[in-house]
Amino acid sequence: MQKLLKFTVLIAVALFAAVHIGFAQDKKPSSKLSGREQRKAMHVRDSVLQSFNKSDTSINNLLQRLQQYTTTFNQINSSLSEELDTADISQQLPPTARRIAKIKAQANTHKSSTLRYLFVLRDNLDHLQSKLEDWQTDLDTINNKLVQNQTDLLRFSKDSLLIKTVPSDSLLKHTFFAQRKAARQLWHKADSANRSNLFKINLLQNKVTIAYANILDETDQIDSKVKKFAARAVNGEFGYIWDIDPAYNDTKTALNSTINLNNTALYYFIKSETLLHFTGLLFIVIVFVWILYNRAKAKRLNEDETIFAQANYIYKQPVISSLLVGIAIIPYFYDHPPVAFLELFFLVSVILVLLLVKKNMPRALFNALHQLFYVTLVYSVSNLLIQITNIDRFTILFLSIASITIALAFSKKVKKAPEDYLPHTELVLRIFTGLQILSLLCDITGRFSLAKIIGITAVYNLWLLVSLYFVVNIITEGLFLQFQAKKNADNIIGWIDYTLLQTKFRKILSTLAALLWLFFLFQNLNIDDLATDYVTDILSQSRTVGGASFTFGGFVVFIAVIWLSSVMSRIISYLYDVSAEHANYITSLKKKNRTSTLLIRIGVITIGFLLAVAASGFPMDKITIIISAFGIGIGFGLQNIVNNLVSGLILAFEKPIQIGDIIEVDTRSGTVKEIGIRSSKLATADGAEVIIPNGDLISHHVINWTLSNNNRRVELIISVVYGSDIEKVKTILQSILNKRDDIMKQPEPLVFLHNLSEKSVEFRVLFWAADIGQWLTLKSNVLTDIYIVFEKEGIEMPLPQQEMHLTLPEQVSLTNKNSPGPGQ
Repeated sequence: MQKLLKFTVLIAVALFAAVHIGFAQDKKPSSKLSGREQRKAMHVRDSVLQSFNKSDTSINNLLQRLQQYTTTFNQINSSLSEELDTADISQQLPPTARRIAKIKAQANTHKSSTLRYLFVLRDNLDHLQSKLEDWQTDLDTINNKLVQNQTDLLRFSKDSLLIKTVPSDSLLKHTFFAQRKAARQLWHKADSANRSNLFKINLLQNKVTIAYANILDETDQIDSKVKKFAARAVNGEFGYIWDIDPAYNDTKTALNSTINLNNTALYYFIKSETLLHFTGLLFIVIVFVWILYNRAKAKRLNEDETIFAQANYIYKQPVISSLLVGIAIIPYFYDHPPVAFLELFFLVSVILVLLLVKKNMPRALFNALHQLFYVTLVYSVSNLLIQITNIDRFTILFLSIASITIALAFSKKVKKAPEDYLPHTELVLRIFTGLQILSLLCDITGRFSLAKIIGITAVYNLWLLVSLYFVVNIITEGLFLQFQAKKNADNIIGWIDYTLLQTKFRKILSTLAALLWLFFLFQNLNIDDLATDYVTDILSQSRTVGGASFTFGGFVVFIAVIWLSSVMSRIISYLYDVSAEHANYITSLKKKNRTSTLLIRIGVITIGFLLAVAASGFPMDKITIIISAFGIGIGFGLQNIVNNLVSGLILAFEKPIQIGDIIEVDTRSGTVKEIGIRSSKLATADGAEVIIPNGDLISHHVINWTLSNNNRRVELIISVVYGSDIEKVKTILQSILNKRDDIMKQPEPLVFLHNLSEKSVEFRVLFWAADIGQWLTLKSNVLTDIYIVFEKEGIEMPLPQQEMHLTLPEQVSLTNKNSPGPGQ
């Protein structure tokens, strides 16, 4: 009935509007409804429709809510219809649990295990712990999503309005119940699937948590054993070397256990680090292609091959050089790889070093390293053993003696000609000999583990030192060939000074090599984890000073970011300077671009400062305090510094002078070479560089000869003798100026009669030089032309004369009384 009434009213409104419009059209066929009548009709329609909607507002809201629930349930069902991303975890968790149990059994089985063996087990546990932490993170993410789904599902079941509300209209009631039934069916399906998945995830989380707890327990036990082992190694595990303990005679079991453990470690490592293996292989290929490409290109561009005197290694052994760079660096891609893997790469790099030494170094060095290579092979085998044996103890003893003998014999040859060998060879040999002697003494006195660690560290780090020396030189040679190939190119790469770049880059490479060497040293001494944990604790520990908390780590990050910002600003400034120096001429725009480097440097340093503050975690409110403290310092004693800094900003924005301008400041004149933040550099004509504070450039009178252009007026004073034809002289001078192409036509050159002096007639000659840098040469050429033409035209120029007036007393005559008279 209600729907019929609504329909009737709508028909009536429509008929009323049609009749009204038709009547209006009959009355005025060509006219339209006025604006007032249109708005009135619109209000009538809106009022009718609003009256219909008010009665069904609650029902519409319920239907909209049901639609929202339906959309949510469909989304949940759609996401749950796909398999949860836990298949890998479910598959790998049982083998991981078995591996943890196996490590626990191995840690408790070998009572005479070496320190290396304990570290191998702990490294395996660290890898497993990292994997389980990743799994926990993934499972937590999935669990949070399922919990959110369950929250949405519970909200539907507790929505009382959907249960209690019943529409009065029969048609609406049917529609409402149908939609609620469909929504309830979707809810049952989603709730059942979500609860099932939530149960599976919780069960999997419990298993991962148990495995993680087992790893933590076993790690604590191994750390405890390592501490006890370290104490025994220092205090002595055995008696003297001649007191043999029969309990350590089972060499066969030690070898079998070593082989089994290393095979297992390599298997898991190769299987789990596929991406890093591919990255390492790709790195070798890139280095190989880079070196061979630069070598071929440099050889093609330099047929005489004289440049290869500075790229000896790459020129003679390109393949060996490429492989050495790759193989020496790749092991650092991995986090605690197996010892067998490290030793494999280490021995390959040693062989490559031997090949390079044989081709490029004195024979005595090759012989010494060749003998040491066999000692290194035996050390490598001993380093893999996981149990202590008497044979291993005697082996370390003989290896120490052999190493000392080789080092002493080679030292005698080095002393005769130290310049023929690698830098600091004598110092390295002394340290190596001292460590081997210490290893020998430790082994004799029963401190076998300590002796083994010291002996292996001495040999391995000696080889690594030689290897890194060659790596740094090979990379430097590669860069040299790279720049040689681009040397003649008319671009920024061809303009860079390679000697400066080589010096800077060699320092960076040497620093990185030193850090790698130290890392390898700590690793061989088995204190890398201890050192890392100690440094991490120091850097991350929070400290409080004056109510402000900070960490050393944040301070280090702050300094590092500021340093990098400073380096970047200097690099940008250098590139701008290089491009300007190699330009054919410096236009006004180029000078502005070079001057803009100051703004760029300030911008880079400012951004670096803000990034440093954000990265260090230092609170911004404390920065305000620091700035206030700086303000107090400025007020007391830093006025001059701040004045120069602010003046630098004024110079950067106003640009009263620019790089390349020729200026005069007080008694100094020259070309502006650099505008810095605090001071600027002025290159004088005699080659000196004057450092001028920026404050002087703002507060003092500055003459800028090239502010608007590079033109300069040249003035000459030309003198001729009295009696010369004045018009002829002026014509000759004007003709000389007009014939020269290097004199500007506008403004035109001028010749004036300047002065009538006592001895000559003076003409003033004015003309403009287009390039201020050439005005002295132009002046010299014009004077030369004037002299030649005057001589040809017979125009005399006054010679320098001096008049002397001599006054003598009356009784003094200029006649020489002693001169002989006539006839004498």
